[in-house]
Amino acid sequence: MLTTQRAPLAAPGVYALPDAIAARLNPQHMDVCAFVGVAPRGPAYVPLVDHQHPAGWQTMADLQRPRLRSVAVAVRSFDEYRQLFGGFEGPGLLPYAVAMYFEQGGRLAWICRIVPRQSGPAVPGEPPNLAGLARGELLGATSTALPLLARNQGSWGDRLAVTLGFATQAVGFSAGPMQQIIVTRAGAVPSGSLLRIVDSLGNRHLRFCRGTVEQPDALLPRSRWMVQLDAPLPAAPARLELISAWLAVDDGDGRSERFEQLALSPSHPRFIASVLCDESRLLWPASSWAGAELLPASLNVETLQGRSQGFGGGDDGYAALGFDDFFDSSWSPAEEGPGEGICALAGLNGVSQLLVPDLYLPSQWAGEESLLETLQSEAGPSFARCVHSQAQLASVNVAPNALINLLLDPRKAGDLQQVADLQARVVEFCEATQNLIALIDVPPGLSQGQFERWRARFDSSWCAAYHPWLIASRRAFSLDSQRTDSLRPIPPSAVAAGIVARREIAFGIQHGPANELAREIVNLAEPLSAEQVAQRFPQGGNCFVRDPDGIRLSSARTLARDVQWRQLSVRRLMLMLRRTLLIETQWAVFEPNGPKLWQDLRHAIEHLLRRLFRAGAFVGNNEGEAFFVRIRNEAPRLLNGELLVEIGVAPAEPLEFILLRLRRDGDGTLTLED
Repeated sequence: MLTTQRAPLAAPGVYALPDAIAARLNPQHMDVCAFVGVAPRGPAYVPLVDHQHPAGWQTMADLQRPRLRSVAVAVRSFDEYRQLFGGFEGPGLLPYAVAMYFEQGGRLAWICRIVPRQSGPAVPGEPPNLAGLARGELLGATSTALPLLARNQGSWGDRLAVTLGFATQAVGFSAGPMQQIIVTRAGAVPSGSLLRIVDSLGNRHLRFCRGTVEQPDALLPRSRWMVQLDAPLPAAPARLELISAWLAVDDGDGRSERFEQLALSPSHPRFIASVLCDESRLLWPASSWAGAELLPASLNVETLQGRSQGFGGGDDGYAALGFDDFFDSSWSPAEEGPGEGICALAGLNGVSQLLVPDLYLPSQWAGEESLLETLQSEAGPSFARCVHSQAQLASVNVAPNALINLLLDPRKAGDLQQVADLQARVVEFCEATQNLIALIDVPPGLSQGQFERWRARFDSSWCAAYHPWLIASRRAFSLDSQRTDSLRPIPPSAVAAGIVARREIAFGIQHGPANELAREIVNLAEPLSAEQVAQRFPQGGNCFVRDPDGIRLSSARTLARDVQWRQLSVRRLMLMLRRTLLIETQWAVFEPNGPKLWQDLRHAIEHLLRRLFRAGAFVGNNEGEAFFVRIRNEAPRLLNGELLVEIGVAPAEPLEFILLRLRRDGDGTLTLED
């Protein structure tokens, strides 16, 4: 039985004000990773669009518009990455790193493609930075040929195919005086539409609509609209048809686009060039016609269908890539916007880890000799002599040594120093922005002495190093089932980044991102003895080790010499607190600096820290030992309008190993030592 409820008695129209909800701080996610590397396709030299540079056909018609060489794009799966940046056909390690990140449990990644720097326009009278873009022409549909460009540089654009056709739609109208066309609906003929008009003499004409003028009815509460044409008609109109275009694009590799209801005038919101600039991922219109009106090649538009001539001229630019393309020496953290290379990630919200898998290419793995996986057809039911597999490269695959300027041999002293300097520049960027943690790879093939010399180059809690390089199962790259070439060693930092994301998603940031099996990893690219692991572990080298269950990440330490910052989980926890406080306390900026604000801030911060303490993120027997929050409200600060909140925390250091030794003496006695 329903219970009756009565409104509280009070003055008419007066109600009690509900209690204000106390401010709460929500911890920011720290599982997102950014990847910077070489891909066969993907956004690069993207025209800037902002309040000063409008979108649409002006994107290509504006020859002075700035272009962003490096652009970060979010992807939520390897399928989405593949659609934008291609698969494993290029020489870089970027697709392998991204694939393994998602395989390990990552959910979101930001990708930044690196391309060579360009200077000046490739062709006079065109926008700059178009070198390497495949070009083609669309013939047979319009009165003039339409030059087209691939969306970004690369030989992938040479396989583009474009088709353009037309459709017509009859429009109801009434004829007014002086051959005027009157319609009863405001949007029946949008401005910029192309019309095919049949006059009373049976002749056909093409006219562009320049707009409509409202004409209120003198007797009834309604309006009609007079269509304004770009040229008068010689006779009264008898039939009115609206002409629209459709355009289909295919890249020859499974990606296609189709755009309908396109117009032929820049004044129309669905102008062909505007739609390509704003919506296409495969094409740009050439600047020569991006802002021009187009006319069909014939009045019989239903029979017209234009096709592109073969695209050509696409250049991957692999041989021109150099180490400096990954950086922007002219950028500083004081800049308002992002820079180029890894500096394109500056100011990107929500990203915590940074990987640069193609920063250099180990020359020992850039040749034809590499680890091979036995094909299924070569396996049999009985033991026999070993079969030596032969690598078969598909026609679209590019050898790793195509990145000739990125090849370094870490086993040589000079090259090892250059590798350390390049990785140090990545770490310096993370330290300067204090928003990203660099995950780097220990160079392969190092002796213990070389490892120690490499390790001496770093002292930062903003980076973590992983080794050795890993070999993944062919099943991890099943999307490229036609690939029959050898499997390449995978940067261990990419696998670690996925494990970091998996651990946080499953258990929270307070858990150390280690002691996890690596999925789809079947082998170590180079042997790593127990003695080497024991020697490198105290120096911050996070090792993947062989376990009875598979390949396991044994630790998660930074390269900081300060003991307080040696755990990666501590750096991640402090970065999360910093982000949360910066983002979640913006409401306090314009609040009166008084006891109410102090109480609200203290309550919100303590509530956040209390939740983390109960989750095990801090050490201490009670909250007082785990954290504190102090409001500094001295008179001088209040006079200056300042508010200082001191926050202290005692992060818990995750347990890495409990070392047990089982010893069997000569008399058969078993002894367990800890």
